[in-house]
Amino acid sequence: MIRVALADDHPVFREGLQLLLESTGDIEVVGVAADGAELLRLIERPDVEVDVVVLDLDMPVLDGVSTARRLSAARPDLGILALTMHDEPSVVARALDAGARGYVLKGAGHGAIARAVRAVAEGDTVLSGTVGEAVRRRTLTSDEPILPGLSARESEVLTLVAQGRDNHEIARSLYLSAKTVQNHVSALLSKTGARTRAELVALARDAQ
Repeated sequence: MIRVALADDHPVFREGLQLLLESTGDIEVVGVAADGAELLRLIERPDVEVDVVVLDLDMPVLDGVSTARRLSAARPDLGILALTMHDEPSVVARALDAGARGYVLKGAGHGAIARAVRAVAEGDTVLSGTVGEAVRRRTLTSDEPILPGLSARESEVLTLVAQGRDNHEIARSLYLSAKTVQNHVSALLSKTGARTRAELVALARDAQ
């Protein structure tokens, strides 16, 4: 069971999201908050165990980016999924830089949101909107690697990571074994100094 905490200042949306996630059978909502500060207090409670937080970026008191940054510093093991009405790359960039493993648009389908929670719980990066596509377009129109020092294959893997693909999906796309993809991702982390897949995505985005 994936234990989730929700933070959104719109009670109707928050309640609807809670009902949606709890209807999946493998996700349990263990707490809800109306703003970032309330979410931080919830996470600090010893009787509350959380695997993933789903938080709105536009909240009063403490916004989603600031909340994600504090959560990432205090609980690097915690999966952070940002919700937003905005699909601008700059908004996504701030969320990823703050430690979010991904984001979904509030208009995403019910299944997409639940899948995103599961992916973040597994440590994968989930992206919607234009960021992954922008990185993909840059790769297709340039012979240069996305980042200096990367091989052509590593650039291909990084592009797919930036699109939110997990290792098995990347393996199928490039006709590689999952183990080989894992080795490429490890090499990317080592070469770039990134600590997580989300940081790899941020690096790829900044290189556009």
